[in-house]
Amino acid sequence: MSQLRAEIDGIRDREIHLVDPYEPKDPDGLLRMVFMIPYGHAFSLMGNGPMGLHDLINRTKDVPAVAERALHYECLVREGNRVTTPDGEVYRSIESPLPVGTADVIGVSVINSGSLHSVFQQLDLAGVPRRSADRIPGEHPLIVGGNSGLADPEPMADYLDVIALGEAEESLLDLLRVVHAHREEPGSGVSLYEKLARIPGLYVPSLYTCEYLPGGGVAAITPKKVTVPTKASPAYLPVRELHPAHFVYPKSDGTAAGIHPTLGCRHSCDFCNLGVPPFRHAPIGMLKDYIDRLEAQKIRRIIISSPTFTQYRHRRELLDHISAYARRAAAEGETVTTIIGSIRADELTADYLESVTELEEFGHLFTELNLDQARGIITIAPEWASPDLVAMYGKTQRRERVDNAIELCRKSKDVNTVMLYFIVGAPGERDADRLAIADYAQDVLDRLGHPDGTVIVKLHQFMPKPGTASQRLRMSDPDLVHTYTAQIEDRLRALVGDEKFEQHFRVLDLGASHMHLEVICSRGDRRIGLVLEDLYDANIDLHTVTKDQLVEALARRGLSYDRHLRHMDEPVLPWHTLNHVNTTAEQQLATALYERESTLG
Repeated sequence: MSQLRAEIDGIRDREIHLVDPYEPKDPDGLLRMVFMIPYGHAFSLMGNGPMGLHDLINRTKDVPAVAERALHYECLVREGNRVTTPDGEVYRSIESPLPVGTADVIGVSVINSGSLHSVFQQLDLAGVPRRSADRIPGEHPLIVGGNSGLADPEPMADYLDVIALGEAEESLLDLLRVVHAHREEPGSGVSLYEKLARIPGLYVPSLYTCEYLPGGGVAAITPKKVTVPTKASPAYLPVRELHPAHFVYPKSDGTAAGIHPTLGCRHSCDFCNLGVPPFRHAPIGMLKDYIDRLEAQKIRRIIISSPTFTQYRHRRELLDHISAYARRAAAEGETVTTIIGSIRADELTADYLESVTELEEFGHLFTELNLDQARGIITIAPEWASPDLVAMYGKTQRRERVDNAIELCRKSKDVNTVMLYFIVGAPGERDADRLAIADYAQDVLDRLGHPDGTVIVKLHQFMPKPGTASQRLRMSDPDLVHTYTAQIEDRLRALVGDEKFEQHFRVLDLGASHMHLEVICSRGDRRIGLVLEDLYDANIDLHTVTKDQLVEALARRGLSYDRHLRHMDEPVLPWHTLNHVNTTAEQQLATALYERESTLG
């Protein structure tokens, strides 16, 4: 038996279906859609976007398609940037021995803009031409992209045929119906792409023409035909129209499973796109039933993926239900671990903390994946140590609310670690604001008051996000921002001493290489895709790419790295077709921040 076949057989043997079963479709005459997920099996199960859509397509009778999954299998062989199958085997899905490249539709998911190059690797692995212009309709699959890494989809515009915006439960199913109908009766006088562009929530880049600016950016983006929409908008659905696999992991490998109790955020901070979708609660009955299924399957690790979990109206009832499961497992000598996303300090209550600490074992997803000891952690995101920066960026979480949250943690014997998320390198920021992060961390440890207490400072570079009021703001050079990490750590060491620092503090960041990629990918135009492809073909590791390598590659395409750091004051943004942000709000925010930055504190 081949390595690939053996690995896939193992995956199928250990997978547990956790949502209601459905009758498999007869694939004869139906489209075949393959979701290419660039992760190993365990991590792929956490991708609720492709996993939920995979489940929905297969259980919906009137959708003329069957869905499959193809992963980054452990047996794949890495050759520079490319990945191949062992011994030249056909790259196939979990569900079918047919080549992935012969599918009718392929779905690719990009979680962050610094990983756009993964699309090249996936298409190469499937044996599919990378560029849309090189693919032949009917011979090659339609390539559909989605997820938050495509908030600015333009760098991938020459490679993805269609981009699903927002929640794809309706738009993707409509796409499959249209593709199937077009395959049966293609001679309607309207191209397939034009038909797809009319579906709400879908963007078809090839139907638009770009007029570029020197060095980066666009002067205009216009539809090629009057029948093509001038704007595309994300689709967001009411809870009643979302199927269960949108809120829960539909499958597990037996080690872990997860839930999404909330979608969106009640708050609309100017730097964050969590508040862009409407805020919604998952039905509590559905989640409790799911926890019961985990108990029946003896799945002992539960991941609560919602970053706004403290906003869930039924959180106490849900946590009590998990706690009851944990107690029953403990009676059998086993431990249930619950991993919870970060919380807003202004939403941390004694009631919530009591419920969390009754879970027996609890932690946070980042620390679970990256640190040796991940238990007893509460994660809070003050974002800035400066109160006026907090207010100017629309964050409602004031310092006194953080202090109240830490006081609750102090009273709890179960919380001995606080992770603090801060943003650095943002417009409006002064040197003193960054150094104040060290003082903030020291104060939190003092307030926590536990002899074994730990404070983890997690620094994120400010990255303007398309679709928010901050989308035009200037960025700092990641190399400069990386020095801020050292400055903050040095300041903290000076405040507490080396010995205490080593015992009680950590200062972490994402590293400069990843952020350099984010700079050009998060707000770039279509030419950035060509730059990424050049680097990929030159076998430059894009996980460790240097600024010098990026600068050189950009210059070959007539682009400037520094121009991508600029404040984008031109009328048309690269993602103009998707842009719905109020320009007055953008201008007011920028004016206030730059005025603050230019004055002494």
